[in-house]
Amino acid sequence: MVLQRNEINEKDQWDLSTIFPSDQAFEEELAQATEDLKESSKFEGRLLESAQSLLETTEFVLAIERRVEKLYVYAHMKNDQDTREAKYQEYYAKAMTLYSQMDQAFSFYEPEFLEITKDQYQTYLAAEAGLELYEHFFDRLLQKKAHVLSQREEELLAGAGEIFGAAGETFAILDNADLAFPTVRDEEGKDVQLSHGVYMRLMESKNREVRKEAYEALYATYEQFQHTYAKTLQTNVKVQNYRAQVHNYQSAREAALAANFVPETVFENLIAAVRKHLPLLHRYLALRSKILGISDLKMYDVYTPLSAVDYSFTYEEALKKAEDALSILGEDYLSRVKRAFSERWIDVYENQGKRSGAYSGGSYDTNAFMLLNWQDTLDNLFTLVHETGHSMHSSYTRETQPYVYGDYSIFLAEIASTTNENILTEKLLEEVEDDTVRFSILNNFLDSFRGTVFRQTQFAEFEHAIHLADQKGEVLTSDFLNKLYGDLNQAYYGLKTEENPQIQYEWARIPHFYYNYYVFQYSTGFAAASALAEKIVHGSQEDRDRYIDYLKAGKSDYPLNVMRKAGVDMEKEDYLNDAFAVFERRLDEFEALVEKLGLA
Repeated sequence: MVLQRNEINEKDQWDLSTIFPSDQAFEEELAQATEDLKESSKFEGRLLESAQSLLETTEFVLAIERRVEKLYVYAHMKNDQDTREAKYQEYYAKAMTLYSQMDQAFSFYEPEFLEITKDQYQTYLAAEAGLELYEHFFDRLLQKKAHVLSQREEELLAGAGEIFGAAGETFAILDNADLAFPTVRDEEGKDVQLSHGVYMRLMESKNREVRKEAYEALYATYEQFQHTYAKTLQTNVKVQNYRAQVHNYQSAREAALAANFVPETVFENLIAAVRKHLPLLHRYLALRSKILGISDLKMYDVYTPLSAVDYSFTYEEALKKAEDALSILGEDYLSRVKRAFSERWIDVYENQGKRSGAYSGGSYDTNAFMLLNWQDTLDNLFTLVHETGHSMHSSYTRETQPYVYGDYSIFLAEIASTTNENILTEKLLEEVEDDTVRFSILNNFLDSFRGTVFRQTQFAEFEHAIHLADQKGEVLTSDFLNKLYGDLNQAYYGLKTEENPQIQYEWARIPHFYYNYYVFQYSTGFAAASALAEKIVHGSQEDRDRYIDYLKAGKSDYPLNVMRKAGVDMEKEDYLNDAFAVFERRLDEFEALVEKLGLA
């Protein structure tokens, strides 16, 4: 059975007391920040009175934002560690309310700023030296001029922020706290309570009947609630389309990508490149079918490792392996990794009510915490290295940049994490001598590539399709979503939907569909990371230094410029084709090993 929170060793829980020493301290700061926010009214209508008022208002807005972010991080992480706790549900709700109040209070800022003339802008910059720090921040705002509404309109939209986020919150509570999965049998024939974490472990079982039972039990649960999930997803899509429409964007995708100054061609190039290379995925799945000795490959056969070698790691072993692999990035990088591993930045094991999956989080004034749901698998070693990549990116950015640039674009977020994954793969392949272990490592890489580049692009296609469908007036019923998802899954995997009927409900369990065009960046990030890892492992010290500079950049420059400086042009297809070339090269090697070892 999954442990209760109080049964997890303290050393394996993240230390949130480094954010606030107690819940009381959180409550006191929440009350004080709420009170201080009321002072925003004295700044309204005065932003452009003078260069000094522009500086003073900007600094006040950012200072409050910084405090609210810290409050939010504490509340949502406390909630995530056990989503059943009413106290922390309340904290999270209050933090979200404060965020909404802040957005509403500062809704005057952008409309007022965008009234500035070119001459006035240059005059203010020359008159007040303190504004120089914010020049790039102001330039980013000026590019949004055509999409910012009147002050009153922005205020009304900001005030509805909590309402607009309700669909995603409802999904999260239903999926993590309220949904009850049945009991199934594990590899030893013992009854185990199905959960998100246990499900993924059972999907990797060598016993096909175990995989099948867990798969069917999980999706029977989602089938039961498919209409509720359809309504929450439809509501979320309508929110994103509405926001885009009122801000004068042609689509939700244009609005989402514009927030990161990324042209839509980057998204379109990804879809085209992945579609072109789907035969590689089909080739890999055909080989998987032969190795497993299965003539009727099903979706529940896609995740189980093909290797007979149990290449697993305890958590302690994984920490050491991660340190070894990442040491190539230099002593300063490694010292940060060791801090994260030894100073309780990580919440390690699954417990009842804990948020599923894994992430790296935090704010400018906190550690770059990580949430895991650890299992002793090679895949979880890669998850650890992945989230460590995020946390090191955050650590470098926050310690290098002032608060105004102390975060990084979402578009860049998945690159540091997957660069770490690629470095780990290179390290493991370099040191392995046994062919069966090499087989296991290559299998993991191919599965990771499938799960990141192919799978996340499939998600991106689905996400874009449902936004377009809603924009055209289509009702996103569960029947519509099931068919759309089933057809896409068949196109990507080459496995007929009628022979895999449960997979049509998979859309219902994907939290990233509530993240507003986030998923495609997993794919672009992995491909860019492939190029960067090649430079780090096989290139010069200058290549590694340029990579560290990328980690430090934050929002001090536009994301595509940051990547060009690191050595990757993401407006071209080359980096995508290079990534598929790596996949094909390793698939060739994998096929040769299969023949050499007589596995098919």
